[in-house]
Amino acid sequence: ATMGISRDSIHKRRATGGKQKQWRKKRKYEMGRQPANTKLSSNKTVRRIRVRGGNVKWRALRLDTGNYSWGSEAVTRKTRVLDVVYNASNNELVRTKTLVKSAIVQVDAAPFKQWYLQHYGVEVGRKKKNASAAAVKKDGEEGGEAAPAAAAPEETKKSNHVLRKIESRQEGRSLDSHIEDQFASGRLLACISSRPGQCGRADGYILEGKELEFYQKKIQKKKGKGAA
Repeated sequence: ATMGISRDSIHKRRATGGKQKQWRKKRKYEMGRQPANTKLSSNKTVRRIRVRGGNVKWRALRLDTGNYSWGSEAVTRKTRVLDVVYNASNNELVRTKTLVKSAIVQVDAAPFKQWYLQHYGVEVGRKKKNASAAAVKKDGEEGGEAAPAAAAPEETKKSNHVLRKIESRQEGRSLDSHIEDQFASGRLLACISSRPGQCGRADGYILEGKELEFYQKKIQKKKGKGAA
């Protein structure tokens, strides 16, 4: 039989330990394919694979963008994947920057920052002068928003309707400090929830709350080990 990844049990020994004779050829449905090991690279490569039933899979070999959703804000943006930072199953996959499901990656925060500014009129992730100034900034945001627009006509002027809308959104607005810190660095931690080797995409969601804390601890621990 020709070499290849085979998922049959015909080539295994018997339960008694004796060898089995090859009494039939390999079958296509017992075939295995080597893993995609999707790498992080700007030279995007996705292969089309014909699978059983004439269906197709999309085998991503190199990717650098994906669709990431920010659950608590119900917003999804296409953004660049910048780095692979943690993988629960295998450190080797972090070292080689391999994109797989459940890998923890850093994605570019810019699209989300832009959305936040548009939606709440708040520029998130600015280096704070001091906390009180930030608080004042948040309270007096609308006034502050309208004034520069009046000064510079090139900037898009916000209509009163939009200003009212932004003001009404301020009430329910809360931003996790962990996420705010990440915005300052321009990178958000996210988890890949699609399977790049099966569907050709590295889509996922931005880590928040308990999950985010859990992975931040893990990553810190790993950093500590590297230094020791």
